[in-house]
Amino acid sequence: MPVVVTGAAWTTPLGSGLEAVWRRLLAGEHGFVELPSPHRLRNTLAAVVPGGGHEAPAAERLRGLAVTTLRDALADAGLPADGARTRFVLGTSLGAFLDDDGEREAPLHHWADAVVEALGAKAAPVVLSTACSSGSDALLVGAECVRAGLADVCICGGVDVLTPSKRLAHSALSTLSPSRTRAYDTRHDGMLLGEGAAFLVLESAAHAERRSARVLARLRGVGSANDAASMTSPDPAAAGARLAMERSLTDAGIAAAGIGLVNGHGSATPVNDRAEREAFRSVFGPSGGPLVFATKGAFGHSLGATGAMEALALILGLREGIVPPIVGLEQPDPEFPCPLSVGAPTRHAARVGLSVTLGFGGFDTSLVFEVPR
Repeated sequence: MPVVVTGAAWTTPLGSGLEAVWRRLLAGEHGFVELPSPHRLRNTLAAVVPGGGHEAPAAERLRGLAVTTLRDALADAGLPADGARTRFVLGTSLGAFLDDDGEREAPLHHWADAVVEALGAKAAPVVLSTACSSGSDALLVGAECVRAGLADVCICGGVDVLTPSKRLAHSALSTLSPSRTRAYDTRHDGMLLGEGAAFLVLESAAHAERRSARVLARLRGVGSANDAASMTSPDPAAAGARLAMERSLTDAGIAAAGIGLVNGHGSATPVNDRAEREAFRSVFGPSGGPLVFATKGAFGHSLGATGAMEALALILGLREGIVPPIVGLEQPDPEFPCPLSVGAPTRHAARVGLSVTLGFGGFDTSLVFEVPR
């Protein structure tokens, strides 16, 4: 059963409107600001949602960000929240769990129950936490729910907020850059954290056709794998990432040569960048291949939200025929096998693209989208 995207919304460090944020991405802007910390960190830069009220409890901010962005996604699709066959699939990388004593005493799905209650939804949400792949995996699960006939509509994606524990943990792990995010650059030395939310409305093509819905894209294929190399580092041979991409291509029914655009994970940690490089070489060949861009240099690494934000950026890039430059990339890795968007927006003719996410614990997810011609 074909699955289509009929609505979407995001809340990012560059704002919330789809077109407004896209214009800022094309201009090479970023959302990083100095965010003081009581702890000694490798870097105090972070990409924060404007007006995010960081003095409020993390759990309150997480729920508020999710509700606002979900309402925008539903409005974009022209759908109510309380449809009888509408489900919500919500992902986060532990959300506020590590920083809020009250949240640690509640079930891990407590935040999502509060979100759908605020929206007036009838069905309980599906909730998942697969580290940095949470937003991507929410889309994968939602697509399978629609395909299996468990729902006509699934609103899927991820949300995450900056918290002291996340900043301190990534600083201690040395995954936090002491300088800036430079994905696929010879000087890459880590990522910088961000926050945000993104949700996509998935429908069966038949349901969308019955209500004459606008179709933004088709979710052609999904794939996942787990390399389980360590709690934090990916398999250097990138077996999991390669397998996830291959599974998504098989599910989509297309060859690797049919992919014209990729939104890469682009975390800018040396181990992740190398793993992606090897995965792209294995799937697309040693040279040529699809155009690759990445958005963490602009949005920061928003953990559980990042996969959904990047899937939406891929859809916009496919629809507009142009993608933003990779912020921070100035000296591309000479061994990278695919062309990169460097220095300025890059035009392309692709209509089919892939979004890949590599999460802690080896959670690798790949999504294939196609936009109407």
